[in-house]
Amino acid sequence: MGIIAFLAIFLAVVAACAILLFTLYNKLVGLRNIVRNSWSQIDVQLKRRFDLIPNLVETAKGYMKHENETFVKVTEARAAAMSAINKGDVKEVGAATANLDSSLAKMMLTFENYPELKANQNFMSLQEELSSTENKIAFARQAYNDAVMIYNNAVEMFPTNIIAGMFSFKQSDFFEIEDKSEKQAPKVTF
Repeated sequence: MGIIAFLAIFLAVVAACAILLFTLYNKLVGLRNIVRNSWSQIDVQLKRRFDLIPNLVETAKGYMKHENETFVKVTEARAAAMSAINKGDVKEVGAATANLDSSLAKMMLTFENYPELKANQNFMSLQEELSSTENKIAFARQAYNDAVMIYNNAVEMFPTNIIAGMFSFKQSDFFEIEDKSEKQAPKVTF
């Protein structure tokens, strides 16, 4: 076995290592982009929700003149959630949207006391759109967390953890509810 054979084996090993490096790097980039895309899907649905809320509030205001405090809380929660989204911090968005979820739930419960409002077609359409959007948000959050889990696993597991460390791939944050009361099932009494 001469120097040429040794050199050929050496080059083959270097080429195999380079191919492995490129493959693992590209896998991490792809997973990171899936996480970013998943976050964008949450962002789209939250913006849709933010656009629906003022219409819902304005429609209900005509029927519920003395429920102003409820509307103020929803409007403030919406503004805080929009601000958090603009900052892009996943944990802050989670906390702000949990507060908005709570405010919206209280507003919807308040609506139950107004039969003429519930009969209004515009209100019913807005309420259905908001309900549909809430389902889409829940699905987008779940898809985001699934993407984060897969990406974080790749960042932590061998051999991609070596490439992740070399190229500064950092773990992503999960979308979590910070408020413990939001995690509890609602109490229903008859």
